[in-house]
Amino acid sequence: MRHLRLHCPAFSVDVRLRRLNRRWLASADTPDGPTLGWGMTAFEALWMALAPFEDSVDELLATVPEELGPGDYLR
Repeated sequence: MRHLRLHCPAFSVDVRLRRLNRRWLASADTPDGPTLGWGMTAFEALWMALAPFEDSVDELLATVPEELGPGDYLR
């Protein structure tokens, strides 16, 4: 399981990312409790888990660490 802290200028979000069989599961901490994202790619799972942060999703996803680049976290 990968633990990430994604951030934008106003706040940061703790996220967990795990591959289960051929799918990805992401869990993001929100003020109302954890949210889950599930997808064929890690990007899709992260995007879904970050949905409560509507206006900041792109900024948060831009801070995914480089070692989890497209060859690793998008498959």
